[in-house]
Amino acid sequence: MKKAVYTSYGSPEVIQIIDIEKPIPNPHEVLVKIKASSITRADTMMRQGTPKFGRLIIGLFKPKNTALGTGFSGVVESLGNKVTKFKIDDEVFGEKLFSNGTNAEYLCISEDSIITLKPHNISHKQAAPICDGFLTSYSFLRDIGKLKQGQHILVNGASGSLGTAAVQLAKNMGATVTGVCSTKNVDLVKSIGADYVIDYTKNDFTKMRDYFDIVYDSVGKTNYSKSKKTLKANGIFMTPVLGSNVLWYSIISPKRVKFSATGIRKQRDLKMLLAELVTFFSQGKLNTVIDKTYKLENIIEAHKYLESDHKVGNLAIVN
Repeated sequence: MKKAVYTSYGSPEVIQIIDIEKPIPNPHEVLVKIKASSITRADTMMRQGTPKFGRLIIGLFKPKNTALGTGFSGVVESLGNKVTKFKIDDEVFGEKLFSNGTNAEYLCISEDSIITLKPHNISHKQAAPICDGFLTSYSFLRDIGKLKQGQHILVNGASGSLGTAAVQLAKNMGATVTGVCSTKNVDLVKSIGADYVIDYTKNDFTKMRDYFDIVYDSVGKTNYSKSKKTLKANGIFMTPVLGSNVLWYSIISPKRVKFSATGIRKQRDLKMLLAELVTFFSQGKLNTVIDKTYKLENIIEAHKYLESDHKVGNLAIVN
């Protein structure tokens, strides 16, 4: 089977497509023939080895894990002899972190991991990015920010993967939503439910005063020191983007600044969140915004496009 890997840090050109043997599932694993997989900003940061202090964890001089991709959607092709939760030909989707990668043709994954049946009303390319965008944003809005009906949330980077998810989720949770994006994406952000949209090329939301209950910086393009005056008295700033600024403030002001890595949360908590998301998608309450799709052999071009900062919503690798 074909699989995307990188063995050194650097530009998109460090990515290689290699041929390896198709994996064989262990007793509690399923073998998934991948129809679509995710590609995210986090993938480009891992490939670049940035921020550099992160290399203390992911590999000081070269990556410890050379695989790419976390989200996937596909069809169960075979089962381990102790699998009870899935059957052959089930359409499934999910996420596999710190693993052998999903930008590939096949994947073995435990039936108890982040994997579930795909709703029939969405495609594989729409399902593959759900755990990267929607699961992360839902974790922040529901569990970390504890967003309540009637609160006002600002989503910075509202046209990105996490941002388009957060806008839709916040509206479903009964909040008032202000999205921040560029001029070309204003109509999109309005169309997915934002009550107000700020074009950052024309207006600076950090000049607003005592306005928001939550500022959710989904893209790491601002910080607490810039945004704190926009927050109400008990408001919070939260972001999934790792940086020294947010780490420092989350330590000295933990009630006001929240950073979290969704992938290190307890698996049972993530599975509960995912089950709720599946219900929302099945009911047609959420929609995955897809910008472009790429074939696996063109993954280098996909990484280049990600780095151009022109991406809207999500990208998907399709097999």
